[in-house]
Amino acid sequence: MLESLLTPRSIAVIGASRTPGKVGHDVVANLVQGGFAGPLVPVNPSADEVCGFKCYPKVSDYPGEIDLGVIVVPPKHVLAAAENLIDAGAKAIITITAGFKEVGPEGAKLEAELAALCRGRGVRLMGPNVLGVINTHHKMNASFAHHLPKPGDISVLSQSGAICTAILDWAAGRHLGLAKLISIGNKADVSEIDLLYTLAEDPETRVIVGYLESIVSGDAFIRAAEEAASRKPVVIFKAGTTSAGVKAASSHTGSLAGANVAYGAAFKRSGVVRADTFEALFDYATAFAMQPLPKGNRVAIVTNAGGPGIIAADAVENSGMSVAQLDSARAQALRSKLPAAASVGNPIDVLGDADPERYALAVQAALEDDRVDAVIVILTPQAMTKPAETARAIARFAGGQKPLLACFMGGSDVMPARAELVLSRLPDYTSPERAVSALKAMVDYAAWRNRPPRIITRFPVNRRRVERIILRQSKLDLKQVLEPQAKDILRAYDFTVPDGRIAYQASEAVDVAEMVGYPVVIKVVSPDIIHKSDMGGVKLNLGTASAVRDAYDLMLLRIKRLAPQARIEGIYVEKMAMPAQEVILGMTRDPQFGPMLMFGLGGIFVEVMKDVTFYLAPITFDDAMQMLEGTKSYALLKGARGHAGADITEIARGIQRISQLVTDFPQIAEMDINPFMVGPVGAKAVAADARITLSSFEVKK
Repeated sequence: MLESLLTPRSIAVIGASRTPGKVGHDVVANLVQGGFAGPLVPVNPSADEVCGFKCYPKVSDYPGEIDLGVIVVPPKHVLAAAENLIDAGAKAIITITAGFKEVGPEGAKLEAELAALCRGRGVRLMGPNVLGVINTHHKMNASFAHHLPKPGDISVLSQSGAICTAILDWAAGRHLGLAKLISIGNKADVSEIDLLYTLAEDPETRVIVGYLESIVSGDAFIRAAEEAASRKPVVIFKAGTTSAGVKAASSHTGSLAGANVAYGAAFKRSGVVRADTFEALFDYATAFAMQPLPKGNRVAIVTNAGGPGIIAADAVENSGMSVAQLDSARAQALRSKLPAAASVGNPIDVLGDADPERYALAVQAALEDDRVDAVIVILTPQAMTKPAETARAIARFAGGQKPLLACFMGGSDVMPARAELVLSRLPDYTSPERAVSALKAMVDYAAWRNRPPRIITRFPVNRRRVERIILRQSKLDLKQVLEPQAKDILRAYDFTVPDGRIAYQASEAVDVAEMVGYPVVIKVVSPDIIHKSDMGGVKLNLGTASAVRDAYDLMLLRIKRLAPQARIEGIYVEKMAMPAQEVILGMTRDPQFGPMLMFGLGGIFVEVMKDVTFYLAPITFDDAMQMLEGTKSYALLKGARGHAGADITEIARGIQRISQLVTDFPQIAEMDINPFMVGPVGAKAVAADARITLSSFEVKK
């Protein structure tokens, strides 16, 4: 797909230099020192040779054909250089030169012209403003980086050249090989989407690692990432998520969502393993590159110290994995081979004086136990400890069917052991928490790979009814859907909604209350009042005609005082819903990734604790269940400590119906059902209040 960029037959460097330290010199020198086997063509009108290679005044002077061109001339000369390369046959261009859209409008204009030139001639453009491209298996270092990694099976794409150099230094320090390192810079043409597809098919890449600051297209990214993740792990550190996408929002869902939430939802959908820190990016990458995926989440811990073992056990449980219950017969067999003071529970404590063979016995027993899916080995340097020898003893079990991770804690005493572990392809971490975090990433990714097929349920609904409501909103130029119409939309999608009507006088409110039955709730209907309760626009549990009449008059009086300019469309009188578990269902439409569905428990859980989960629509029943299980308050829904359980299936179906609604009608920008009243199993959930905001009025056909 990007052969000329990643595995070119010949390379020309426009702006080659004889002066060491200049980018034009270092690129040529790196290609020479890296052992690039194809023709190398330095281009500089002021030089006869660079790094021992004949230098040409113009690329057109070279008698052969150019496959890849690398440009390192000043920005004002880049367009001409690109055109010359294309005329010489180049099918891909790396523009290392900076000074384009990152510096302002003039640079952006120049970058657009460069991209248009390449696009019009069918040439792929990497950059501008990049470090370059490295392909260790092709012996190509077309970059100005100082480190050339040894060949490996981790490929890196990064929007930051500085991050690329940090990754190269890290890989060198850990004696870890890389397959490809690709600096994507300004992404005028080639982006992370192209590279995800390409690296997914690359036989030399086992793990894809990425550092991204922006994503070109949300939908296209999800498709590319899902395709790649279905073949191999994709680990991404996404920076720049704290302010982008933050907006004033009228709904709870909109106010709780943001760019960080949107990226999290997109990564979850597409199977991307998200690294929350730069450190975690490497931790996860090494685990995926060196070890097989676990078949479950049951973890055995082998340690020579009680404290670190407890830390690891806590981290395992807190992560949602489980500390394995070892087979009793196997535990007894191990006990007979260990000192009496050793523990064969889990953690398996081999004691502070453990020699390498004692470690080996414990690790072998844990790996052979059918109740164990993964093993973490912890070593602390004590007086009798032999770290390097222990690493070699453990390494005998590398390459098995279960992941084996090491945590050799300490500094100088364990450094020789770390080198042994890397050589044996055993990932090593400086703390139990980091080892557990890496293993958890593997468990989650394995679960995603083994997920059932995504089946999107389509419920029988009345779309025409919703279209008519949106058409009316369009004619009136109303973006805020008033509660009576919002309830009609929900009814059209088969939500259970309390019976209610609009009243325009106190006497009408009493008539409606008599019709729907007491007790009732009354609510102001106004396009200018979004948060009704703040204005005294909601009155609950009215049980008599006089109570309704008094509440009606008082509500109008209070609102006219607090919001004298607000337009009052009437008072909505509705049957009071029976007490039940209150949850909130919602949606906000992210500009990059589309509709994000939200679930949370009502009251303090959403207002204060913000205990909510998000998922991208469209959604399956299993996805909806994962949303519920992803909240800390899920135990309350199931029923805990005398608290009656709610019908969880009803909630999941409600989320699915919202998913269908907002997928059918992209005009819906935000919506909340709050509260969604959920009773015990078998009872119908009730949408007690609803808020819908529109962004446009074009009806999807």
